[in-house]
Amino acid sequence: MSTQPTTRDRALYWTTTAIVGAVMVFSAINFNLENPIGPMKGAFRHLGFPDYFRIELTLAKALGVIALLMPGVPSKIREFAYAGFAITLISASIAHFSTGDPAYFVIDPLLFLCALIVSYAYFEKVRHEPEPNSSHGRVIAPSPTVRRA
Repeated sequence: MSTQPTTRDRALYWTTTAIVGAVMVFSAINFNLENPIGPMKGAFRHLGFPDYFRIELTLAKALGVIALLMPGVPSKIREFAYAGFAITLISASIAHFSTGDPAYFVIDPLLFLCALIVSYAYFEKVRHEPEPNSSHGRVIAPSPTVRRA
């Protein structure tokens, strides 16, 4: 028997999901700008990635954010988005570590990985919550009417 998610559960889910979504959107847009904000200029080259990878990562991040934030997306697709973002964040941390970047660049993706983990944990709590005005998965048929002859 599962317990109903609390307002706190929903708030933690939406707050951490919004943080992850915002970070992914910001990074996807930023590393496609001609003059990126912060240390993103030349980051792909510095990390040893080909330029086309930036385009692939942009597309993957956009689709992942849509999957996490858009209502009605099946749970399995959301889980793929969570997994993809986890791989992206872990890979970013490893890439920065491997190139000898300062600790901040290694730790930063791991902090957002923590937010992603919290989001996923609370997603598991709130995903089984019935939708408002739903029949909890049951088909409600109208009562049969009895006709008298």
